[in-house]
Amino acid sequence: MGTEEQTETGGVATASETLTITDNRTGKTYEVPLEDGTIRATALRDIKVKESDFGVMSYDPAFMNTASCRSAVTYLDGEAGVLEYRGYPIEQLAEHSTYLEVAYLLVHGELPNAKQLEEWTNKITTHTFVHENVKSFIQGFRYDAHPMGMLLASVGALSTFYPDANQIKDPEIRYLQIIRLIAKMPTLAAFAYRHNMGQPYVYPDNELDYPGNFLSMLFKMSELKYEPDPRLSRALDILFILHADHEQNCSTSAVRAVGSSQVDPYSAVAAGVAALYGPLHGGANEQVLRMLRRIERKENIPDFIAGVKEGKERLMGFGHRVYKNHDPRATIIKKACDDVFEVTGVNPLLEIAIELEKIALEDEYFVKRKLYPNVDFYSGLIYEALHMPVGMFTVLFAIPRTSGWISQWLEMIDDKEQKIARPRQIYTGERNRDYIPVSQR
Repeated sequence: MGTEEQTETGGVATASETLTITDNRTGKTYEVPLEDGTIRATALRDIKVKESDFGVMSYDPAFMNTASCRSAVTYLDGEAGVLEYRGYPIEQLAEHSTYLEVAYLLVHGELPNAKQLEEWTNKITTHTFVHENVKSFIQGFRYDAHPMGMLLASVGALSTFYPDANQIKDPEIRYLQIIRLIAKMPTLAAFAYRHNMGQPYVYPDNELDYPGNFLSMLFKMSELKYEPDPRLSRALDILFILHADHEQNCSTSAVRAVGSSQVDPYSAVAAGVAALYGPLHGGANEQVLRMLRRIERKENIPDFIAGVKEGKERLMGFGHRVYKNHDPRATIIKKACDDVFEVTGVNPLLEIAIELEKIALEDEYFVKRKLYPNVDFYSGLIYEALHMPVGMFTVLFAIPRTSGWISQWLEMIDDKEQKIARPRQIYTGERNRDYIPVSQR
């Protein structure tokens, strides 16, 4: 350990666990404590020219290098291509687990035993129905309303049906809202889909498992009992597992920021849905499909690749803000494609996708830039094979992400360090202007 020194900021710090900052304006040197490879941004406030100064702030648009919280939910190493939920590799969970078991893991922090999983599954299954007024609420939308807009509004509306949900410090009341959110999200999503299709809404069938019940609410027609193909049900379950959480992304940050005001969880999750609605977050797989359709044939791929290199085209579904190696979810989802296409038939766009992936992984231009396929590259193909309209793609993302959002929300409200979110700004506008009457302007 290093020697102990009195610091400019007060207290005693260990030299090997501090960052030395010299303010060239004053010549003063500050020892700022390092913890987990980070410094507290508020420690910079002590660096001043004169005592009346506000102190130094950090400027970090889009939080490119700022940790806003401590979290034990999801571990992500973009350089190594690692994704873990509560320490469990995503590869193991996708192979052996179910979405509801993963949701339990995210919420509780540990995998359930057989009895706990049965109780958890039963609670969620018995809360899949929504109030009839919610159905009327969705019926009020235009026939062509975007399903994400309907989901956003209906999730937020749930807070009016459960007014006790704002008692977020009561563990029992809080837990009930968690169950309700995970249970009712597929129902709301399916109602939005049926509304777009102009078809009567299908109520939950609680004899089916979580993904099978969702497929039933989407596709059941005149048959007395809808029997989902187990291969489709399992593929959907794997997709749900892969999308359950992804650390401090845009929508999760939105849930935490809105939740920091101590609003009810329905309103906080609605903020996550709103963030996911954006094309830069939840709409990427839709962009992949549009790209593949525009390429049209394998023979057109070389010209498209040339266009990408010249900056005339964009290669959608490759590269990631965080992953600088392969996206571990992409490898898993590629395997799930086989099961889906075995049932639905091969999507003609798959041939283009496979060839595009092959070229991109071998071409030095893309390898050098670490543009590997991400989860969106293949998920859109699966959703289309399930006859989902593109507007539903992001909805299918929101259903499983609910468990991640609610786990992050739970962690945030129990974190004593967290306060209401309130970023600083660098003011760039004018100052000290005098009002001029309109007649003199």
